[in-house]
Formats: sequence, structure tokens, C-alpha cells
Amino acid sequence: MHIMEGFLPVKHAIGWSIASAPFVAYGLYSINKKIKEKPEQRMLLGVAAAFTFVLSALKMPSVTGSCSHPTGTGLGAILFGPAAMAPIGMVVLLFQAILLAHGGLTTLGANIFSMAIVGPFAATAIYRLARTARTPFGISVFLAASVADLLTYVTTSAQLALAFPDPAGGFTASFAKFAAVFALTQIPLAITEGFLTVIIFNSLARFNPRELNELNVVTAREVEA
Repeated sequence: MHIMEGFLPVKHAIGWSIASAPFVAYGLYSINKKIKEKPEQRMLLGVAAAFTFVLSALKMPSVTGSCSHPTGTGLGAILFGPAAMAPIGMVVLLFQAILLAHGGLTTLGANIFSMAIVGPFAATAIYRLARTARTPFGISVFLAASVADLLTYVTTSAQLALAFPDPAGGFTASFAKFAAVFALTQIPLAITEGFLTVIIFNSLARFNPRELNELNVVTAREVEA
């Protein structure tokens, strides 16, 4: 993750693009609706997009010969919901593919699905479950961002295993191999991303408490506590 240009078979590339398209379309509708209702939230939306772009562009060499990176999607998912991150992720991944040769155009659909769909939905689910269980705000954010990061890589491993099953062990053996490539570096990266997302949220609560309250994420008093 990101899956490089031309790496997936054509059928898989097309299939993941088709699977991602409805999420991107609904995400655009969701963003337009939120911005029309509260135009002042454009700044926070820009912060979420920039956070995702910067973090997901930081490629870290892996001792296994591949590379890993944070995803940055947990922040936007908590603020605006998981649907909004699909079109944001698409734009981020498109620019990275064109400008940084990070990912690719033919694999755009697969990368959107793992990073901008599975990750944000996982982040939102974990955050809501944690808050329902009355978990402190900072811990809820940490868990949401960390799990979103890890599940992005689990999804990518599954995508690669589906495309390239092991001749002997099939999907399961192939999945284990791909997951092992990322695991050594991705687990500490996920933990780091979790802490960084908490720091960003605390900063937002300090400088943009009204916007956070309007988004029903949390009260500024609770964040500061």
C-alpha cells in the first residue's frame, strides 16, 4: 500500500474501481451537503485532506524490502464521517500517483478501497464503539486512528492475495506472506499515527472548539480535560 502502477491484473483493477465508485459518489454528496449547511467547516475539511496527503506520502523503508506509511484517514473520518473520506482519499491518491509516483492510476480503485473506504469506516466504527463504552476521548481517537491504519494494510494484503494466490496454499498462504511484509513496520507506524492524531485533535479543540462542537465530535472541555 499503495499498490504500484500496473501491478494488479486488469480484471482486479477494474473490479476494485467499480467497488469504490459508489462510495466516492456518495461521499461527494455527503461533503456538499455538510458544506452547504455549514460553510465554515471548509477549513476543517481542508485540514483533514492535508493531514491525509502528508501522512500517506511519507514512505518508510521496511526491513522486509517493501515500504510502509501512515494513512491519516482517521482524523477526517471522525470529523466528517467515513463517507467523506472516499472522495478526499481519491484526490489524495490521484495526486500522489501523478506527482510522487506513489501508487498508480490503474490501481487507484484498489488503493481507494483500502485506504479511503475500509480505513475510515473502521475508524468511525471503533470511535463510536469506544465513545459508547465511555472510553476517554483521547484513547478513543488513538484506537480509531491506529485500527484504521492497520486495517488498511490488512485490506491491501487481501487484495494482493486475491490477485496472486500462492500456488500451494492459495489465498490464505499468500495473505500471510503479504501481511508479514508490512507487519514489522506497520504496527509501530499505526501506534505513532494514533498518538499524532490525538495531538492534532487537541490542537483543533484549542483553536476551533466551536466547529468541533457543531460536528458533535466532542466538547472542547472534554478534549482539554
